Amino acid sequence: MEAFYLGCPSLHLHPSPGLEPKHTHVAFLKTHKTASTTMQNLLFRFAERNNLTVALPVQSCTHQFCYPRTFTSHFVHPHTLPPSIITNHMRFNRAELQRLMPTDTVYVTILREPSSMFESLFSYYNQYCQSFKRVPNSSLEAFLEDPWRYYRPNEKDSMYARNTMTFDLGGDKDRPPADTEYAQGFVAEVERVFTLVMIAEHFDESLVLLRHLLSWDLEDVLYLKLNMRTLSSKRSLSPDLPVKIRHWNALDARLYDHFNASLWRQLSAMGPACVAREVRLLQKARERLVRSCFGGGMPLLRSAAQIKNKELRPWQPSAKVDIVGYDLPGNLSQGTSSQAQELCLKLIMPEVQYTQVLLRSQSMRYRRGYQPQAVQRSQSPKQSMRSLPPRHSQAGLHRSQPPTTSPQGPRSGPGSTSTSAPRPARGTVQGSSQTQSRL
Repeated sequence: MEAFYLGCPSLHLHPSPGLEPKHTHVAFLKTHKTASTTMQNLLFRFAERNNLTVALPVQSCTHQFCYPRTFTSHFVHPHTLPPSIITNHMRFNRAELQRLMPTDTVYVTILREPSSMFESLFSYYNQYCQSFKRVPNSSLEAFLEDPWRYYRPNEKDSMYARNTMTFDLGGDKDRPPADTEYAQGFVAEVERVFTLVMIAEHFDESLVLLRHLLSWDLEDVLYLKLNMRTLSSKRSLSPDLPVKIRHWNALDARLYDHFNASLWRQLSAMGPACVAREVRLLQKARERLVRSCFGGGMPLLRSAAQIKNKELRPWQPSAKVDIVGYDLPGNLSQGTSSQAQELCLKLIMPEVQYTQVLLRSQSMRYRRGYQPQAVQRSQSPKQSMRSLPPRHSQAGLHRSQPPTTSPQGPRSGPGSTSTSAPRPARGTVQGSSQTQSRL
């Protein structure tokens, strides 16, 4: 595989004398409907290649950390401790993650443009979120015409119906848009905590920044898009709907606009030519990987019913939404090593199945008494982004109290069956006596 160069415009091979080793302690907050499943798959494969432990949910939580309840370390399966990486869905709680993860952990998340994201949420969770189910004819237009007619802030799965990214990040999804002090404070807290906020619409460019941040190689950031809907499951938005969506999801819109601008400032600092060259290298390497796995161009997307291997069938949220996946060609084993076959399988494995596979393998390792490399909690945080130094320190935030009730098991798919999520307890954000956050 062609080397992925770290220097730009002066290119150097990796590893090279003077370059830092790969950073292996990563907390990725997996937000909803933002290409985060693709990113999770990338992190799972990185962990397996480097013999790292991934924190996974206890079985009563299935494949999420008992979302939408605020994360607590009690939700982590004991066979997946101590972890180097955490990436399954959760509602962010930095205080609990600090207790769990190494001190030099890099925090990363991803955001998506609110209007396209909300259309996806409305389609994907239409049969689970009561705020969506009660809308006549499943009309997004009708919902946006009068959201408060259908939306109930405290009912089950309401977090899918308003400011979902804010909720996932631990914020107050129902804070009025007029409360600009809260909104500004929340954005500032997210910026202090997360060293990199990726943008779904600029996924490859975000991966360039991630690779520099973590000192990773090209093979570490290769991917195929996962958890996608068919075109027939998507709605086209009339010209007036994006404005209404952004108004209804004002906190999410503010988050996205801020961090989209931040991403492009970082890319500009690297140099447009450098970024473009690295994106081309990434795309060419991905094409080579796809050819080796599928024997030609991009694999055909298939419905779950068409996929023979049950380990590769994506979860279907409802009969109204068709989530597509991939299948491996039947002749893959001819002239292909078992290691290469395993790589191809994991590249297209859906979230639920991959989480189960990882839990089985890590539980076997745990029972054998094998201990991966000890987590160094005493070391000081690394400054591993050489061309892009971290924008902020990771200062302490207000500690959220863990929930006192027992975990509720979410659905077998990306939705959740936990009881109505209580309104977030509010802790004062440092630096403002009025702004509050659950980061």
